[in-house]
Amino acid sequence: MGNIAVTAENICKKYRIGRAEESYRTLRDTIADVFYSPFRKLTGYIKSRSQRRKRGTTEFWALRDVSFQVGSGETIGIIGRNGAGKSTLLKVLSRITEPTKGFAEIRGRVSSLLEVGTGFHAELTGRENIYLNGAILGMPRAEIKRKFDEIVAFSEVEKFIDTPVKRYSSGMYLRLAFAVAAHMDPEILIVDEVLAVGDARFQKKCLNKMEDVGRTGRTVLFVSHSMPAITRLCSRAIFLENGTITSDGPSHQVVNLYLSDGHDTPASRIWPSPETAPCGELARLRGIRAVTGDQQPTDVAYINQTFGIQMEYEVLEPGHVLMPYHHVFNKENIEIFDAHDTDPAWRGRPRPQGRYMSTVWIPGNLLSEGTLFISSGISRVDIGQSQFYEKDVIAIQVIENLENQSPARGGWMRDMGGVVRPLFRWTTRYSGNGAANQAG
Repeated sequence: MGNIAVTAENICKKYRIGRAEESYRTLRDTIADVFYSPFRKLTGYIKSRSQRRKRGTTEFWALRDVSFQVGSGETIGIIGRNGAGKSTLLKVLSRITEPTKGFAEIRGRVSSLLEVGTGFHAELTGRENIYLNGAILGMPRAEIKRKFDEIVAFSEVEKFIDTPVKRYSSGMYLRLAFAVAAHMDPEILIVDEVLAVGDARFQKKCLNKMEDVGRTGRTVLFVSHSMPAITRLCSRAIFLENGTITSDGPSHQVVNLYLSDGHDTPASRIWPSPETAPCGELARLRGIRAVTGDQQPTDVAYINQTFGIQMEYEVLEPGHVLMPYHHVFNKENIEIFDAHDTDPAWRGRPRPQGRYMSTVWIPGNLLSEGTLFISSGISRVDIGQSQFYEKDVIAIQVIENLENQSPARGGWMRDMGGVVRPLFRWTTRYSGNGAANQAG
């Protein structure tokens, strides 16, 4: 792993539900408390003390024995469902909150974006907050000044840079906060779900910047619910569940485990009992699976490699022309394409009674990253009668292999949008003298 940038050793964090937890405090909070505390004591002491006596408390462990190491220059994705402990872990690593047990060690200058405007002083202007954050990170004023224009241009808040940030919209706050965190040349960048806020254009801008940070050899810890973003940016991922690490490994493997956890759309479905299998008068489904090019079951498809959707079924009554088919949807429930059986050996030909296995092969360099949900059926061709149709019967994760990226990128290292990523043929004609050829 080389030099270690982050070490987490048996981190545990306990909260007491029903009692106000001590929150992260700023110097301004402390000064304000000194001023207001005599008035609070006079008006609310007896009441609040009585309420505390009556209120019960329950212990909640947000993190339990979390241990891992991050090498210098690694980009790590941290994934999990809401309440899994992701944000708590980043707060411990950023030293915003102390662990109940265990310890975290960070080697390097850390820049964190855990919430919109973390580290900003609401009364200060955008300009003042940029210099304040740089000073907190230990950067000389000359270095902050050198980065200033780049930060402001990225944030797109030039017109309001001398306005107190308390008057910013949430979008302006976010843009400036991310720009500051990403441009201060941190050795370790910690980001918590920044992509959940802001418009699509700015989200792409953030992804591109984080990709740039990772390519310069700096360490990135990234929490996100966007699995394509995780597989694109991170070679490794950590899956948190109920405050513990469920899996830690290559991002595409961990992402697939996360996607298959808690729902009934795996990459393979088998009906061993004919009594429970989807069935019509003429045909019965026995299995659906995703397979690699050499027909091995898989739950991951690489963008630039062929994979198959394999249907196993029984024809119960001979003499009918039947057509297996699949409808393929993305996670937004947008239908990407239909695949109907075009095997010339069976086109227009009645099928004898018996067991069949039909596979449709999806070529590489066709689809973009994301989760595919496959719905499958068989119809009688002459009257269009469906024998069965199973909605979202299996799911497969399409990912980019970081070691062998899609040729359709053509060297482009930033985001490629769309639900498909075909490999087009390009041609270029060069005149050699700087003048365009004349049509004649």
